[in-house]
Amino acid sequence: MAEALSTLQRTLKIAIIGNPNVGKSTIFNHLTGLSQKIGNYPGVTVDKKSGSMNYKGNQYEIIDLPGTYSLFPNSEDEIIAHRVLNHLGESEKPDYVLMVIDSTQLSRGLFLATQLIDLGLKLALVLNMSDLAGKQNIKIKTFDIFKSLGVPILTTDARSASGLEAIKDLIHDQNFGGKEEFISIEEIVPESILGEVKERFSFNNSYQAYQMLRFASKDKTISKADQNWLAEHIKSNNFSLEEAQLLETKMRYAKISKLVESAVQKEPTGIKSTSKLDSVFLHPVFGYAIFGLILLLIFQAIFAWASVPMDLIDGFFAQLSGWVAGGLPEGPLSSLIAEGLIPGIGGVVIFIPQIAMLFGFLAILEDTGYMSRVVFLMDRWMRPFGLHGKSIVPLVSGVACAIPGVMAARNIGNWKEKIITILVTPLMSCSARLPVYIILIGLTVPDDNIFGIINLQALTLLCLYLLGILGVLVTAFALKQILKSDEKSFLMVELPSFKTPRWKDVVFTMYNKSRTFVVEAGKVILAISIILWVLASYGPSSRMDSIRQEGEMRLASATEAEAAQIQAETSSKLIENSYIGIMGRAIEPVIKPLGYDWKIGIALITSFAAREVFVSTIATIYSIEGDVEDDLTIREKLAQQTYPDTGEKVYTRATAFSLMVFYVFAMQCMSTLAVVYRETKGWKWPIIQTVYMTSLAYLLALVTYQIFS
Repeated sequence: MAEALSTLQRTLKIAIIGNPNVGKSTIFNHLTGLSQKIGNYPGVTVDKKSGSMNYKGNQYEIIDLPGTYSLFPNSEDEIIAHRVLNHLGESEKPDYVLMVIDSTQLSRGLFLATQLIDLGLKLALVLNMSDLAGKQNIKIKTFDIFKSLGVPILTTDARSASGLEAIKDLIHDQNFGGKEEFISIEEIVPESILGEVKERFSFNNSYQAYQMLRFASKDKTISKADQNWLAEHIKSNNFSLEEAQLLETKMRYAKISKLVESAVQKEPTGIKSTSKLDSVFLHPVFGYAIFGLILLLIFQAIFAWASVPMDLIDGFFAQLSGWVAGGLPEGPLSSLIAEGLIPGIGGVVIFIPQIAMLFGFLAILEDTGYMSRVVFLMDRWMRPFGLHGKSIVPLVSGVACAIPGVMAARNIGNWKEKIITILVTPLMSCSARLPVYIILIGLTVPDDNIFGIINLQALTLLCLYLLGILGVLVTAFALKQILKSDEKSFLMVELPSFKTPRWKDVVFTMYNKSRTFVVEAGKVILAISIILWVLASYGPSSRMDSIRQEGEMRLASATEAEAAQIQAETSSKLIENSYIGIMGRAIEPVIKPLGYDWKIGIALITSFAAREVFVSTIATIYSIEGDVEDDLTIREKLAQQTYPDTGEKVYTRATAFSLMVFYVFAMQCMSTLAVVYRETKGWKWPIIQTVYMTSLAYLLALVTYQIFS
């Protein structure tokens, strides 16, 4: 009685688990609404998604576990399921488990469900997609399954919200169950092996001890001492985990097959429309053509449609910055707010339209069932380079913006392939590089045609994009050889029936991804923005004061026409003598072999905030008059720049091509860096990425400069 009272007094935890594409997220969204939060699982890059459900005066915590097919340790998703359900490390074991199964794929769902039963968990089964089962003339005798497994069963159609309220009643009534075991693991693993594991970890459940053996080397939250003991225990008993897995799979499916044979009736139907559609979408020619058209649509949305809200956001923060600068008294605080904080916040918010649109499209493709076809199509082309079929989405997204591209890589289950995808996605030439390319191409490449139809400038731009793609493939192949992982790489993808998207879930996805970016990556972006502002606004006081006094003296006797020129020159000198200007002077010996002077060095440093800042930085440094967005004015002014000591042009073809190649490969984007930090849960991989991309950029820019000099 006291135990039951204690259970009622605390918040019950219910974990939702299931295979991918079974409607698990829809059920989770229905139960929790907007009261969801994203956290981190230690040691992996998979998000921890949880939410709260209030029902009949009680509150429940709902944990959405990653979609997985089994509890075999082949991916991070399975590690998470093992960790949470076995109550290891920092994770807290749920009180009950809600297992969601596709009614049309009962055998596959029951495999995982019976593993959960053998763990001694209290669970209930939700047979979802009952509408599809009806269309396929599949009739399930749920009472027969209940008698065999001892677990309550609900039938639902999450897409139409049919039966979802019954899930809330089931949770409220704590109507969960399960037999002690579905198969006897002692028939596979000797009790002598399991007994010592149970004794060391205080387990009462044999299958739980077996799972500890399986995940010994996979789960980083298991202490090193325990990992070493388990490894030695396996070795000393000459125990083969692979053979045990094969035998378990065979035994489990043998019993499941008998259960399904008696509990499921399926009447024959004609050819499904899905099969007819797959003959087109998976066609060796038309399949890729259709995928290309869909990518074109996504590109158009991210590149063009998102520009409208992005321009509005940009304009709003620009006006806000101007209003603050004009409304507050002059001084460091107002300057920090107007030139540091507000632009920093704007630099975060401006990416929301792109991120929301990209993940909205991905949610639609996933919900309709098309994304699984894309992964199947592209896997055989990506795998030789160490990538996964799912890598195509982040890479394509990277052409618009690397930020949503990196975030999209979280859908890749294999750790090694996910990290490789994250590390190479920024090599795809994003839209932020375009202003740099256009300025430099227009400066040094003649506007001539080859064969009367191929424009040289357009061909140069195409070559830069192709160079980025080549960099992706070569780098990915190199990383494939360098990175080591025991995790097996395989493609197991379900080809679900085609369905209309659930628009509520699409909106949830857009909201959650945008919020995650703003909260997690935004903190890093804002911090770096402030640091850059301080470096560009301050310098040795003696130098800065002298420059300001000289400027004021010149302005006192200047005409109105001369005033703008004097202010521009003063601004240029202030940047030159700021801390960031001093840094530019300091790195000049390093970048001089590339054909760059210290002024270009400053632009390289400031464009770390965003690559397109290069254009506005050189405009300020060279005291360019007029609108800095006027490409023609900038080109003309850059063309006039010469070295004071030699009189030679600064922006020769060799220097311009060297700069373009540098920007193809360099990690010049703090926003991307912040997102990589957020996705990989630490600074290790962002630092590695920055070092290797900068080194690659420097080396290839040096080679380019030598070739064209």
